[in-house]
Amino acid sequence: MPVEKVPSWIKQVLMPELNEIKGELKSVNTKIDSSNERIDSLRNEIKSEIGRLEERIDSLRNETKIEMSSLRTEMNIRLDSIEMA
Repeated sequence: MPVEKVPSWIKQVLMPELNEIKGELKSVNTKIDSSNERIDSLRNEIKSEIGRLEERIDSLRNETKIEMSSLRTEMNIRLDSIEMA
C-alpha cells in the first residue's frame, strides 16, 4: 500500500516506530558484520597456529627418528663388541 493511502494517524503513530526499528536493525547488522570480521580473524589466527604446531610436531618426529636410529646403531656396535669378546 503506497504511503499516500495510509491514514495520517497511522503515519503519525507507526512511522516513527518503524524508522526507529529500521535504525536498530542497521545497528544490529553493523554489529553482526563486526563480529563476523573478528571471527574470520580468529579463524585465520587458529589456522596459522595449527600450521606452526604441525611443523613443530613434524620436527620433533624427525628428531625422535634420528635419535632412535643413532641409539640403534650404538646398541648394535656395543652388542657386536660384546659378542666379539
